[in-house]
Amino acid sequence: MKQPQPVNVVSRSSSRSSRKPNPLFWAWSAMTAFLLIQGFRQAIFIAPTEATMGDIQRIFYYHLPSAWLTFLFFLISFVASIVYLASRRNHPLRALASDALALASAEMGVVFCTVVLITGPLWARPVWGIWWTWDERLTSTLVLWLIYCSYLLLRKMTVGPQMQTLAAVLAIFGYLDVPMVYFSTRWWRTQHPSPVIGGGPGSGLDPQMWTAVWWNLLAWLAWGLLLIGIRYRMERRQQIIEQHAALRALEATLETPMEGGQA
Repeated sequence: MKQPQPVNVVSRSSSRSSRKPNPLFWAWSAMTAFLLIQGFRQAIFIAPTEATMGDIQRIFYYHLPSAWLTFLFFLISFVASIVYLASRRNHPLRALASDALALASAEMGVVFCTVVLITGPLWARPVWGIWWTWDERLTSTLVLWLIYCSYLLLRKMTVGPQMQTLAAVLAIFGYLDVPMVYFSTRWWRTQHPSPVIGGGPGSGLDPQMWTAVWWNLLAWLAWGLLLIGIRYRMERRQQIIEQHAALRALEATLETPMEGGQA
């Protein structure tokens, strides 16, 4: 007797609906574009010129928000990885969703960490006369970037639930470097300037400078969340495809002995 075919979870109606324009997506995209334009306008044309460094200081309005968003997106990946490890046996659907979120957030964290590592030397060269120095802040940031690049390589080069577990452990381990990056300028004397917030006497920014910081922080946060949402949906679709492929392979294995017996 021929085995019944499995019901496809992704129906035609759902596939058609997934291709329909999503009003929330387009509204978020329009808002993101507006914030990015406004952030650029604030950083380049409205924020006052810094008295000592001049216009090169305007890199700060992209460097600082990128650093903060690096910490945020790695934090999301860290929490999602913990949820995956806690849910993978008893709540597989929650675990798969958490794994997809951990991957998407880690990818976005690597993007912003890369921006930090590029804008930092571009700013340092004309101000300090050097591109790079192996002080605690710069070195720990580079280590953080390397750890999460290793996380992405692990996910690219291996497959299966064991890979997801190893990746979750690596993401949790990698996040332990974030406090070291943040507190490095407080724990050690480094080439990097002291923190802008809570950095002690003389720290802080002109209020007009803070306006440019907040606009760019909101803009790049909106951009990052937009891409995370897209990447999350892509990963969830890939998970469904892999589940269907595994079910078809299992059914083919179960049908083979029956067909041989009938012959």
